Amino acid sequence: MSNIQHSMNSRFRAVAVVVLVWAVIYLPALGSIAIKGEEGRRILPAVRMLETGNYIVPQIGSNPYFRKPPLVNWLVAASFKVFGVRNEWTARLPSALAVLAVAIAFVTVARASLGARGSIIAALIWMTNIGMIEKGRLIEIEALYVSLCGLAIIFWLSFWVQKKSPWLIWLPTSVFLGFGLLAKGPTHLVFFYAIVLAALWHAKDWRLLLHPAHFGAIAMMLGIGAAWAIPFLHSTTTQVAMDKWSAQFTGRLKGVDFKFLSWIRNIPGGLIYFLPWVLLFPFVRFSKFDDEAQQRLARALAWAIAVPFVAVNLVPSAVARYSMPVIVPASWLLAMAYVGNALQWPGTWTRSDRDWGRVVAVFVGLGIAIGAIGYPLAAVVLRNRQQVKKAAAEINTLVPANETLYAVNPDYQPVFFYVTAPLGYVSSVKNLPVDTRYFLVRTKDEAEASTTRKWAPLRAYPLARVRDYSKRELVLFKVAP
Repeated sequence: MSNIQHSMNSRFRAVAVVVLVWAVIYLPALGSIAIKGEEGRRILPAVRMLETGNYIVPQIGSNPYFRKPPLVNWLVAASFKVFGVRNEWTARLPSALAVLAVAIAFVTVARASLGARGSIIAALIWMTNIGMIEKGRLIEIEALYVSLCGLAIIFWLSFWVQKKSPWLIWLPTSVFLGFGLLAKGPTHLVFFYAIVLAALWHAKDWRLLLHPAHFGAIAMMLGIGAAWAIPFLHSTTTQVAMDKWSAQFTGRLKGVDFKFLSWIRNIPGGLIYFLPWVLLFPFVRFSKFDDEAQQRLARALAWAIAVPFVAVNLVPSAVARYSMPVIVPASWLLAMAYVGNALQWPGTWTRSDRDWGRVVAVFVGLGIAIGAIGYPLAAVVLRNRQQVKKAAAEINTLVPANETLYAVNPDYQPVFFYVTAPLGYVSSVKNLPVDTRYFLVRTKDEAEASTTRKWAPLRAYPLARVRDYSKRELVLFKVAP
């Protein structure tokens, strides 16, 4: 009984350490910087879901959003609903929680496979690399998608190493893979099955692929995806949706919008995401593992990291962040090497193993400093340079808070998140209601808005021009004598 109690106490302390480190890195100034980049595509559909009650077809403005499944939008909407507040902090919290979920899985599920020390090292590596610190503090798809793929890998690898029942190896994993389909589509399967195939190849255990549990897991994974996809296809034009999905996938392979200078930076960019821990890989020595099974697993992980990392980054229209799912197996491998004394200084350097502990402490401290000090400092420095908030403030001073502001075919302008007036969306100037008093158009629709006789004898005239951080311009019109 005392051994069980000791194990529970040790596990609880590990979870407490992980939660503390996560909170120090990911929560400070989480909501202090205005939304940017792709965040508008994740937040604005969530707002529309809450306004319309339609959780099946994501919308940006008045248009259906076909490019990505809606899981991230659902989580943002749920966060807004639970906290009762719509701001940057509640929007980004799901990403930070996804990172925490993987860290906790390392110190609980993977504990029996990595050991008490190895599991907490893996969790710390996962939380303190540049890529996860960046993405885990933004409401973009990467934090959620990479975390779901990571959870699938941790559960499968942990139970496989422990020689658990095939049903336990495959079925829990399928849940995370299924939700991964709802996060970004099937890309994560490349990274997951790279781990599976490499591990089974080195262990000569191909029968596990043909076990009924595997086919049951595939059915469960597809069922989770279909639970949304089928109602979605019934709610919208099926052919349009299929064309959009097909173009999204084949466009990457065909090199649509291919830019050589961006493409050639993919592999260096992917390595930068795993800084500073990527610096340790040259010091890993497979022969230093005492146990032959550990050597085989380490080699399998190395192949499963390297092959999809290079392959995905060489896709013509890929970007470096697409390869981020390798961060979980990379964290596992480095943790294995650290606790297995398989890290070796180069040449004739005679350093003690204790020096590796100092390196790990420095790297973890660097991640903590970035989150606890770097982001709050950046928030202070950028306080007066947040163009999206400035643009929204200008609109808010000109449009009464009780007057509906219509946006004409606006795309995903982040500025709308900060506008206080009720928003209405229309696809064109001619579709504006007759009682419209204020509306926004993009510059391409400015001429039509200025010349329309829709409200004669009243007319529309421009009040202001606003720009967001990417220099996209919106023109605010008022309808009046």
